[in-house]
Amino acid sequence: MASRLKVFLVRHAKAGDRVRWTKPDHIRPLTEAGLRQAEALVSQLADLRIERVISSRYVRCVQTVQPLATALGLSVETDDALAEGAGLDETLALFASLDRPAAMSTHGDVLENVIGHLQGAGVPGADARLGKKGSTWVLDLEGGDVTAGTYLEPPA
Repeated sequence: MASRLKVFLVRHAKAGDRVRWTKPDHIRPLTEAGLRQAEALVSQLADLRIERVISSRYVRCVQTVQPLATALGLSVETDDALAEGAGLDETLALFASLDRPAAMSTHGDVLENVIGHLQGAGVPGADARLGKKGSTWVLDLEGGDVTAGTYLEPPA
C-alpha cells in the first residue's frame, strides 16, 4: 500500500515592499504584520501532525515557519526546491521524497505553479487563484502524488 501523508504548503507571510527594499532580496524580512501572521500560524497548524519543517532559504520564508518549528521542537530545514523561481519538477520531486508529514514555506510563484499544476491535473480542491501571503494549502499525498488540496486562509 502506498504511503499517505500531508504537506502543509505555506506562502510566506507579509514581507517588506520588494520595490523599496535596497538590499539583496533573499534577506528581505517579514513586516510586523508578517511576524504576527507567523506567530498565528502556530495556533493554526501546531495541533496537526507535522514532523518536518522545510523552507526556502529566503529570510522571509524561514521567519514564517520558525515559530511553528520552535513550538514543535523541530529545526527549519532549507531546500532550494522551495526557493523563488524553483521549477515545478523540483518542488514535486521534494514532495515525492517525503516520508513524514511536513510544513513547507515557499514563495507565491512556487505556490502558484504547484496549485496551478494540480488544478490542471484535476486534483480536487485545487484552485490557483487562492494563495494570499500567510495562507496554507493542505495537500494530501499518496505514494508521492498529490491527491487532494484544501485551502486555509491566512491566520488572523
